[in-house]
Amino acid sequence: MHVVDASVWISRFVPTDVHYQSSHKWLGNQVALNDVVVSPAILLAEVGGAIPIRTGNSELGMIVVGLMQRFPNVRLVPVDASLAALSAQLAVTLRLLGADPLYVATAHRLGVPLITWDREQRDRSVTSVTAFTPEESLR
Repeated sequence: MHVVDASVWISRFVPTDVHYQSSHKWLGNQVALNDVVVSPAILLAEVGGAIPIRTGNSELGMIVVGLMQRFPNVRLVPVDASLAALSAQLAVTLRLLGADPLYVATAHRLGVPLITWDREQRDRSVTSVTAFTPEESLR
């Protein structure tokens, strides 16, 4: 089981992204291994919004969100008051912005690695979780 940040999903669905091949391979491996991929539920909005911005194609954003919801290994964690409070604490102590502390909090709560391309998120979360890029995780 891994918590996967939106950066990995976005790069998986944008073929011009520098990390497209690695993200495609990593997520494909998780399906082949039947490994559970977990993200806070905000993932859908993050990816759904980023795809049209990166590609200029709003319809593709909706298609990708639909695909992600049907991905066999994906589990979306609701953002309840407890997870929000832990995220806020981590945002302050680790100096993380936006949705980044939600991914770190989810990984922390589940005791599993965080997979992300976000260097700042990876570097700042080392005291709370183990974080890898998809490439590092495959080694």
